[in-house]
Amino acid sequence: MQRTLSVQLSTRTDRTVRIAGWVHRRRLLKSVAFLVVRDATGLAQVVVTDPAVRATVEALTEETVVEVTGTVTANASAPAGVELTGPVVRPLGPNAVPSPFDLFRPELTATLPTQLDHAPLALRHPRRSAALRVSAAAVAGFRATLDARGFTEIHTPKIVGSATESGANVFALDYFGRPAYLAQSPQFYKQLMVGALERVYEVGPVFRAEPHDTARHLAQYTSLDAELGFVTDHRDVMAVLRDTLAGLLGTVVDRAGPALRTLGVTVPGVPAEIPAVSFPEALGIAGAPPDEPDLAPAHERALGEWARREHGSEFVYVTGYPMAKRPFYTHPDPARPGYSNGFDLLFRGVELVTGGQRLHRHADYLAALAARGEPVGPYADYLAAFRHGLPPHGGFAIGLERLVARLTGASNVREVTAFPRDLHRLTP
Repeated sequence: MQRTLSVQLSTRTDRTVRIAGWVHRRRLLKSVAFLVVRDATGLAQVVVTDPAVRATVEALTEETVVEVTGTVTANASAPAGVELTGPVVRPLGPNAVPSPFDLFRPELTATLPTQLDHAPLALRHPRRSAALRVSAAAVAGFRATLDARGFTEIHTPKIVGSATESGANVFALDYFGRPAYLAQSPQFYKQLMVGALERVYEVGPVFRAEPHDTARHLAQYTSLDAELGFVTDHRDVMAVLRDTLAGLLGTVVDRAGPALRTLGVTVPGVPAEIPAVSFPEALGIAGAPPDEPDLAPAHERALGEWARREHGSEFVYVTGYPMAKRPFYTHPDPARPGYSNGFDLLFRGVELVTGGQRLHRHADYLAALAARGEPVGPYADYLAAFRHGLPPHGGFAIGLERLVARLTGASNVREVTAFPRDLHRLTP
């Protein structure tokens, strides 16, 4: 008999079915026992009255894997309005060792460090697994939206020969006796691929050996990167990002509806035109000193509140960051050379996306490196492509875990990451 998932039971009334999953909870009453079985799609209630079957259920522990054959019977008070009656219960393995926390409760009461120490178990909780389903839907939406706009997915190296891309610290490793590093991002490669494919994107891990110990930083996270050629300036990139976010969030609604309901989440709409403020304007709105070189988290929160209050938007662009705070490959604003054709997108008061227009002329790269006192040698392979003609181009990168955390209301990115890596954690 083919296995039936719990979500399918409401269409199988009065039929004999076979379900399988984990013992989510047992309720042993005097005259009847209830066994709740959890699978990937939800919960199924099993009613046990036969003494022999009851003895089997009494011997089980929560999280033991079982198979149940029974008749689907309508009951408005049961999950999905149906339950299994007249069951035969068969364990599919030995009894599970008791969990350090209760997975059948609506909320996990264990501390986050305890959850992360026992991640394979904590991720079974419906709220933790729901966040991962939202994440998967977001990636699917990112891919589908860019595919429909003529982008090609690429896969770039995560082991690189030099630590040159930005000021972030890097993880060093031994590469057959030579020094190498884990890639901080696919930035250089996706720019070079614009010369071959014009519009490209990548979904992959990036590594930052920065000693951050905050609720919004990880040492390894998933980056959703895109780069496109033949732009006029950064505003073309912002327009593509807006459409990408709209498509991504639309897919989350379509594909992760049950997960969103489990989390009690309503996905915000993306405005047809996301409000944008220049960096100096942003400082004024946030009440920051006019000579502040960057936005602090408190400034970002103030800007998020302003965007909601003044524009009814959960999103706001901040454009024209000072060049001193942007990577050397960033294109300056022709009208204000000290400022960039770059931007950040804030979502609910937190930086979610960094992007902008890049330099595309070889001579401009030489000048930019010289102005920063950096040697050309470490960038030789990267710069060589610009001698052979690259169009005006730009792109952006979305931090997946940060996006999902803001979307679901998680207070820490580790709550939406299966096995996070941070300053302190290298296991499990």
